[in-house]
Amino acid sequence: MTVRNLMTADPSCCTKETSLKEVAQMMVTSDCGAIPVIERDDLRKVVGVVTDRDIVCRTVAKGENPGKLTAEAVMTSPAVIVRDGDEVDEVIRVMETHRIRRVPVVDRNGDICGIVSLADIARHDSKKQTGELVREVSTPARREATTTVVREVSTPAR
Repeated sequence: MTVRNLMTADPSCCTKETSLKEVAQMMVTSDCGAIPVIERDDLRKVVGVVTDRDIVCRTVAKGENPGKLTAEAVMTSPAVIVRDGDEVDEVIRVMETHRIRRVPVVDRNGDICGIVSLADIARHDSKKQTGELVREVSTPARREATTTVVREVSTPAR
């Protein structure tokens, strides 16, 4: 099965200039915990991701005023992505490797077309495999091992 079969298509997105208040409102409206950050409304290349945890840990916990910040101030960048034609096993590997619960999905042109979450995989995968994925992404990362490897968007589609 490919990511295309289980992703949430056409997710809410923001730009780097979007206020954190707007990002949080998007999360509430979309009932999600992550909003992909795109270059511009007319250029849907993923440049980062803002999660509910990013907002809490990078602003509130540090005493910052989230009402005065934009997505760019707290986003995780570069974003880890998968392609819409990737097999579910590949998505699971990416999520485990990067200890992430959600990952933007891009099409052949590198434009965002969806997002896949741990819950999406749980609905379509075996309980054993889902349990292993939850364990892997929930294992705390060591602080010194926080480098992110980004999957190149220019890689040819399968």
